[in-house]
Amino acid sequence: MSSMLSEVLKGNHYPGRGVLWCRTGDGSTLGAYFLTGRSPASQARTLHRTPQGELIVAPSDDTRAPDHLRHYVAARQTGDWLVFGNGEQIAVVANRLTVGQTPALALDGLDYEPDPPIFTPRLTVVADGRGGGPVWFGSARRSGGDRAATNRMTLQISDLEPGEGVLMTTYRSDGQEIATGEPFTEVRTAAVKRGELLEELWSALVPQLRVAAAVFAPGALARADIRQAAPGTR
Repeated sequence: MSSMLSEVLKGNHYPGRGVLWCRTGDGSTLGAYFLTGRSPASQARTLHRTPQGELIVAPSDDTRAPDHLRHYVAARQTGDWLVFGNGEQIAVVANRLTVGQTPALALDGLDYEPDPPIFTPRLTVVADGRGGGPVWFGSARRSGGDRAATNRMTLQISDLEPGEGVLMTTYRSDGQEIATGEPFTEVRTAAVKRGELLEELWSALVPQLRVAAAVFAPGALARADIRQAAPGTR
């Protein structure tokens, strides 16, 4: 039996970045993206909308130079597709979909981040931009053995019932050790509406580590609900 979203996140001291797709109690299908950070550079970020309706992770301090591993397009609506995730691969996948590739092909060939020793997985979600049909989760992870090769997983989700969801996080941590996150976790949510989902997600993250979170509906990315950690509250 799947666990509650809040329990899963509270049991993971440092999830890093995460993607979620779920159906709330009112029947809405929703995506969510969140960031946590340990270092000052990872915490000095903001999640905001662009005039084009994208969600961008950018430096919160104008004096900081952009870092392609920390700053990127986190969500983009492109034609009939909604794409979101934790890195520069979002733009790549969106462009592939635009020229007619299927979600499975658009997610192929991605690699994990070149950030030893953790080698952060790249997580990507592709959803029908109109809110119907299946959803694809893609994960590009470093082998758990000695191989430097990328393990790539594509997971297709369909027919979620109200209260059901699927979560991926880059890391799992007990507060001491950090390891690559589980391939995916099936979760349940008590949220009935979009705002309740954002509150459930946000309140489950460790306050000292949370950076930002957003919840959005297919076809309405420009109206995403965003929560940002206020300076000095960590």
